[in-house]
Amino acid sequence: MMTKLDILAFGAHPDDVEIGMGGTLAKYSEMGYKVGICDLTFAELSSNGTVAIRQEEAKKAGAILGIKERIQLDFPDRGLKYLSKEDLRKIVAVIRKFRPKLVFSPYGGDRHPDHGECSKIVKEAVFNAGIRNYQCTENLDNHRVKDTFHFFINGYERPDFFIDISEHFTKKERALQAYESQFVLKDDSVVTPLTTGYLDMVEARERLFAKEAGVHYAEGFKVTKPLLLKSLME
Repeated sequence: MMTKLDILAFGAHPDDVEIGMGGTLAKYSEMGYKVGICDLTFAELSSNGTVAIRQEEAKKAGAILGIKERIQLDFPDRGLKYLSKEDLRKIVAVIRKFRPKLVFSPYGGDRHPDHGECSKIVKEAVFNAGIRNYQCTENLDNHRVKDTFHFFINGYERPDFFIDISEHFTKKERALQAYESQFVLKDDSVVTPLTTGYLDMVEARERLFAKEAGVHYAEGFKVTKPLLLKSLME
């Protein structure tokens, strides 16, 4: 039986979602919500590690965060810009299958082109998933996502809102450490931005966000439309 998800986060590569919002997924999973990740590519062009190693690392990271579903698509690494209409239908099918309330994707201004392309593709897929007469790759009813948000991977932009992950940063840290092939420099590794203090940068960012929010650790997000508050007093 297919699991309906409360939160579905899309990333271009395995580890993107963990970097951007691993603490948030751990938090909501612990609260009893069903959370999932969809990776668009196998990251087969990564300088370090192999597809098989990355898949095993992703499995370990997901278990740490309490992920209910991890969907792996097979679009080409560094080829997201050239996806066809048929490829888009596959992503729409994922949304219609799992019927998430909330969808997250990378912030479009990220320095890595694949992250920006992932954001654009997911925006298209979320919109199309709600169109009754739009045909995806399977016979599935349309589904309207309640809201979409964006998480940060590289760099820093001022967030529109924060989520307190003070009690869940340790899980996020452990999930990222599961990607040993990416973040640990070994004898057979190539030096990349990921092997030169990248995890320290992620921690520093979450501490910086937290300082603004008045907590210990926080993840920041961008909105696609203004948030509606029911009351200023709640």
